[in-house]
Amino acid sequence: MTFEQTRRADIRNVAIIAHVDHGKTTLVDGMLRQSGVFRANEEVAERVMDSTDLEREKGITILAKNTAVHYGDLTINIVDTPGHADFGGEVERALTMVDGVLLLVDASEGPLPQTRFVLRKSLEAHLPVVLVVNKVDRPDARPAEVLDDVYDLFIDLGADDEHIAFPVVYCNARSGQAALTPEEVADAPDLKILFELLIEYIPAPAYIEGHPFQALVCNLDASPYVGRLAICRVHQGWVRKGDTVAWCRQGDDGAPPRVRVAELYMTDGLQRIDAGPRGAGPGDIIAVAGIPEIMIGDTLADATDPRPLPGVTVDEPAISMTIGINTGPLAGKEGTKLTARLLKGRLDSELVGNVSIRVMPTARPDTWEVQGRGELALAVLVELMRREGFELTAGKPQVLTKIIDGKVHEPVERVSLDIPEELLGTVMQLLAGRKGRMQHVTSHGSGWARTDWLVPSGTDRASFAAADRDEGHSPAPSRPGRVGTVVRRNPYPPKRLARCRPAREDRHVRPDEPAGARDNVRRARCRGLRGNDRGRKRPPRGHGREPDQRAQADQHAIVHVRGAGPFDARAGPVVGTGARVPA
Repeated sequence: MTFEQTRRADIRNVAIIAHVDHGKTTLVDGMLRQSGVFRANEEVAERVMDSTDLEREKGITILAKNTAVHYGDLTINIVDTPGHADFGGEVERALTMVDGVLLLVDASEGPLPQTRFVLRKSLEAHLPVVLVVNKVDRPDARPAEVLDDVYDLFIDLGADDEHIAFPVVYCNARSGQAALTPEEVADAPDLKILFELLIEYIPAPAYIEGHPFQALVCNLDASPYVGRLAICRVHQGWVRKGDTVAWCRQGDDGAPPRVRVAELYMTDGLQRIDAGPRGAGPGDIIAVAGIPEIMIGDTLADATDPRPLPGVTVDEPAISMTIGINTGPLAGKEGTKLTARLLKGRLDSELVGNVSIRVMPTARPDTWEVQGRGELALAVLVELMRREGFELTAGKPQVLTKIIDGKVHEPVERVSLDIPEELLGTVMQLLAGRKGRMQHVTSHGSGWARTDWLVPSGTDRASFAAADRDEGHSPAPSRPGRVGTVVRRNPYPPKRLARCRPAREDRHVRPDEPAGARDNVRRARCRGLRGNDRGRKRPPRGHGREPDQRAQADQHAIVHVRGAGPFDARAGPVVGTGARVPA
């Protein structure tokens, strides 16, 4: 039996998806300002949607969040998603809440690996796409070539003619300008063109008149006053505060229990407001309180006619690491949560809101295997636990493998490298030796080449950089913002370093001293803090050397280039492999 669908014309639900650092959160800032969410004299921080401390410090979005803006008589629910591949589970979950997506692409960098991932997920969900070419004000912007690259990406992903006929808008998210051509962006007064395209091409929520209530739990939040909040997308029917609904748990085929909607909230700007006596209907994104054990993927349905919706599914983890209690000699010096019971409770609570990780037992009762999408996702979890007062030990990340048809398979990652053209042959040789397969290479005439690779996840990044250094390749300056991790290169073995400082022949030796004085100084220094020398005051480091000798002694080496990392306080940010940029 076929029911005629009706569309609710006063709502649009859209997610903003892109590769990391292509301007998603900045674009949301502009949409919030121009829709009248903030007062004219209100001071608003940049990237207002990045609300957690770790997101502001790292400059990336970690959690998907939703907001709502008003444009005329319409309410536009916007979901801001992470751009890093390690948080892809947040993107997959956000796509279940919307009816279309805004695909952001940098006007200079073009489509990158995460662009492919989020676009593939959108096409699999049959969501219409509006392309936004951002940062057209960059001096190296190439919007025409980027548009061709996006078309190639759609064709490569098997998009049909309906999806390929997407509208295109060019914008400068930082200044809040949008236009239909790159040349008109500088003179555009606002983002009106973007809002109009969004309303025209993103379909309104569809529903069946008279259908029983259905809402899918897509996210979780917490309130100090009402406890756990279930963030839901209403698919059918209406719900009001105080209604009794059926709680259909994901994977439970038994009779669903009945629960009461204690509080019902909707989003207005950055605040949650009471839904009011009208309640919430099809297409609304709501927050429901009163169900303390509800989980992502559950369905809230009509109490008399419960019909569960398909749950939320995400891709499987690719990396694992062990997390256990701190068994080192300095245990208890910094943190306050030390026991295995507290650690296991914290990992179990992470499973409630993070659908991308899994926690598995190990042979030790105080250690667990935590599986996730990538190293950054696991590092964020460890850092959050450290800030909460936990002391723990973390093992080396390991690649998860599968046995398929009797053969061992491991994950494969898509890698994009921007490298100087003179080093292209060196990089190809290093990656080919690690079973990498080059898919595409492009040169734009600027001295840099972009190569796309498929590389097994088991490739050791540290060994790759070490091989590059050991083979004597000249250091290549990286692009601004690519900061490396610095370690000191020291020729002395670990055992000797543990008990003595490096001996210098020109240290504490006067020209008029006998020849044996050098050996006596060296032997005394190697005794370290043992025996009667304990408490002996050591000379200051660098004493007896000229300034140029000290500079030569301080050697640095780059181990692994990351998207963001520490820097050398004396030399400024360190970029590329083995290169330093003066402060």
